[in-house]
Amino acid sequence: WGMPVLVCYALEKKVVKSKVGEKVGLPCCHEIPSSESLHSYRVYWQKNTTEVVLAYADGKMISKHEQYVNRTEMDARNLTLWISPVEILDNGSYQCIVQHRRLLQNSVVVCDESVTLFVTADFSKPNVTADVLADSCESTEMVVRCSSYGGFPKPKLSGALDNESTAWNDSWVSESSLRAYNVTGKLWLNVTKDISFTCSVEYNGFAESTSLLLKKTKECVVPTVPPSYNVITASSIIIITFLLAITLAARYLPRHGKYSSFFKKQSLTAYGVSMQNTHL
Repeated sequence: WGMPVLVCYALEKKVVKSKVGEKVGLPCCHEIPSSESLHSYRVYWQKNTTEVVLAYADGKMISKHEQYVNRTEMDARNLTLWISPVEILDNGSYQCIVQHRRLLQNSVVVCDESVTLFVTADFSKPNVTADVLADSCESTEMVVRCSSYGGFPKPKLSGALDNESTAWNDSWVSESSLRAYNVTGKLWLNVTKDISFTCSVEYNGFAESTSLLLKKTKECVVPTVPPSYNVITASSIIIITFLLAITLAARYLPRHGKYSSFFKKQSLTAYGVSMQNTHL
């Protein structure tokens, strides 16, 4: 085959997305014409420019990485690299290099192009819990926790109170670029009324959310304010005076009956005069 002659192509970088467990095809930049066969080509599929995934020469596989055994195959016509099932470790940049053997000439590189595979693993539905730390008539102090696990790539954790974004007091994400992530967040709150809290885990354009109603646990009845001392005193004096007046009146009037007779006589006289004037 001899030394290859590199030919550079300014091509747009390709991006392919897949989830863990799926089957994905990584396209190559060359398709073998129907008039030719794989026997006239040498094909390399590399990862991160250093790790050979698989290689073909003279129509036969000459190399395959142990990580991809029983999980990869290549289309003999369009040279697509198929991976199934996809794993988190498959995330990364791949390169397809195609050499063509020509008669009486050295092999020529007819294709050299990269394609990036973004692997996604779904996070678990967030688990949200709330523990009461202190309680009073005015508010309920509590700590809210949200956790999710088993996802990829590295997530962003967000929280909202009645759809208003809120910042976490403390959050933690496991540090790993080659395995699933775990994420946890904590939030300390003083709840003065029932309010809805939502925790969301966002990753590579996907999101998982869980909501929990946070309740103010203690309701206090406001006692009736008793009347002041001055009001009580004034009311008591008025009542006592009224009762005393009635008592004195009841005792005084019977002893002075003449006044009653006098008033009665005056009333009859006035009545007689009125009657006489009426007859006239």
